[in-house]
Amino acid sequence: MILQEEMTILSNVNIAPRVFRMVLQGEMVLDMQVPDQFLHLRVPSPDKVLRRPISISEYDHATKTCVIIYRVEGPGLADVSEMVPGQKLDVMGPLGNGFDLSTPFPNKKALIVAGGIGTPPMVQLARDLQKKGVAVTVFLGFAQASAVILEAEFREVAADVQVVTDDGSYGRQGHVGVLMDGVEMADFDAVYACGAPGMLRAVAAKTENHPNAFISMEARMACGMGACYACVVHVVGDETGQQSLKVCDNGPIFRVGKVVI
Repeated sequence: MILQEEMTILSNVNIAPRVFRMVLQGEMVLDMQVPDQFLHLRVPSPDKVLRRPISISEYDHATKTCVIIYRVEGPGLADVSEMVPGQKLDVMGPLGNGFDLSTPFPNKKALIVAGGIGTPPMVQLARDLQKKGVAVTVFLGFAQASAVILEAEFREVAADVQVVTDDGSYGRQGHVGVLMDGVEMADFDAVYACGAPGMLRAVAAKTENHPNAFISMEARMACGMGACYACVVHVVGDETGQQSLKVCDNGPIFRVGKVVI
């Protein structure tokens, strides 16, 4: 169900360069049932018409709260970053299909691969997997030490958390491909990834024969509900180039090999 609500801001804190963690409270949280759906935020400025899609990082039905973590890339989210506790934020959601956790887990093992601002939506996924009795391995990649976020949250629920940075200022030096080279993907019942296109392509190359490998894609959006076709991605194997899927409506979660990254 798509809802619209004036949610209450409980906190809005800068946690890394240009990255903010906002806690929202409202009835909409009760409709959040699967990890990695997203919210469509109305920017609190009359000259900015388009909403901003932000992934849901965590949600708690008992307190009717959810967490979104966003990076300021322009004046729209810059306005959001200046909002304070007690203010209301116009939100549509939850949108998107989210991760389907009905996949069998005979080995009770799953791998999460995330990079940069693609890391936040994987927190709820890790928690939900842990609740199912699945041992979660997490590979995280960031540009440098100052950009590392949410490591502590993952360590609370994951069996193994490994971090790499491009410049080697924290964890191992390199990208997440360095970590993936050291494991056999077939050992995991499922593989989940969210991050930059280059990282997603690396995961797809490693898991092209895996039966349960999924990627979460990002795209610029207008409506967020599948009406405007502003966020289409092409289907793998379509030689005509005419077939497409919408990230907001058909995604943001796709099986590896389904869409062109």
